Amino acid sequence: MVHCLTICRHSVVTTVRSPEKAHKIKEAHPDYGKDKLDFSIVPDIAQEDAFEQAVKSEPPFEAVIHTASPFHFNVTDIQKQLLDPAIIGTIGILKSIKAHAPTVKRVVITSSFAAMINPFKMTPEHTYSEEDWDPLTQEQALKNPMNGYRASKTFAEKAAWEFVENEKPKFDICTMNPPLVFGPIVHYLNSLSALNTSNERFRDLVQGKFRNEEDIPPSGVHIWIDVRDLAEAHVKGIEVPEAGGKRFFITAGYFSNKQIVDIIRKNFPEYRDRLPAENAKGGDYPESGVFKINNKRAQEILGLKFTSIEQSVVDTVKSLQNVGA
Repeated sequence: MVHCLTICRHSVVTTVRSPEKAHKIKEAHPDYGKDKLDFSIVPDIAQEDAFEQAVKSEPPFEAVIHTASPFHFNVTDIQKQLLDPAIIGTIGILKSIKAHAPTVKRVVITSSFAAMINPFKMTPEHTYSEEDWDPLTQEQALKNPMNGYRASKTFAEKAAWEFVENEKPKFDICTMNPPLVFGPIVHYLNSLSALNTSNERFRDLVQGKFRNEEDIPPSGVHIWIDVRDLAEAHVKGIEVPEAGGKRFFITAGYFSNKQIVDIIRKNFPEYRDRLPAENAKGGDYPESGVFKINNKRAQEILGLKFTSIEQSVVDTVKSLQNVGA
């Protein structure tokens, strides 16, 4: 969770779960003093008052970027491990900002394409845009971890919009709704055993996990975004006045796992023996086609220009090499 993201344009206070994590980040950015990069420790975002101290700052904050929410499926209690951290964390920080950070004018919230997906509208006839919402109910959310994740993003985002409508805070919000997030990892914070869920496919490919499989694994939702473009979208979310009060569907377009395999084979010959065979089946687009996308709002209001899938794959693999792939 980041309170005020920086790409050399802003002073930042970032929340981390432990002093050790703060130390690693500080070591990696030695040129930034406390006036440009500072930290607040928030061990558990699911606590009602988790952000009470974090939002207090001198000088005071102008904007807040809330990115923290669990994305994994290794859960035993969907309510406590997925729904509560997402919903309580989002509403908790909005309440704390309203109570203790009156100078904040904009809050940017990381939502997800998961909050837009409708299982009955995954066909080529449907065009996804900011108008779409996942129709999951509370009962359906508790049936399995995949539903639980989708519901956590949907319920948390809806709760944020309802908070602004009902509580009338001095700040407005905007949400970023990305699909799978690819792109280079931060080597000093990551290991090959602790990657974000979206990037695990790259690790598994270069480690040879699918070498002897008959088929390349299915691709998933077939749309993606590079992490650097998503970060820029969040910063633009606090900088562009017209972004307030809007959802943004942040996607660069389509991909397939077969395409990723081909890009790695082309650019990293040292991994050819670990990749699925060139004649391997699967991992491609469905014969029936894929749903359409409308990401014009992100381009026209935020001015985003997207990284190509080849550049993203190459940079991701290079970053994995830095941690031992």
